[in-house]
Amino acid sequence: EQGYVHVQSNYHSRFGEIDLIVRDGNYLVFVEVKYRSTDKNGYPEEAVTKKKQKIISFVSKYYCFSHNLSETTPIRFDVVSICGTRIRWLKHAFDFQYGFF
Repeated sequence: EQGYVHVQSNYHSRFGEIDLIVRDGNYLVFVEVKYRSTDKNGYPEEAVTKKKQKIISFVSKYYCFSHNLSETTPIRFDVVSICGTRIRWLKHAFDFQYGFF
């Protein structure tokens, strides 16, 4: 519905996994999907910690390298937050996180 082009779901590498990879115009978008039945223990997007962001960042870099994508390929990190029946797609939820996880 949002006009994204599906590239891959559940990408796994030895470094971690990415739930969804899509194209949004020129951007290659790495998407983390989080679900909670209620917000009793917080919103789903709050579970995307700095550590998780670093893992996703590293795996995205590995994905680009292993698929021979240019280092200038524009990438973005989004989060899809599902809480009960509420669905929020948070564009550019975080920036690339450097460092070890």
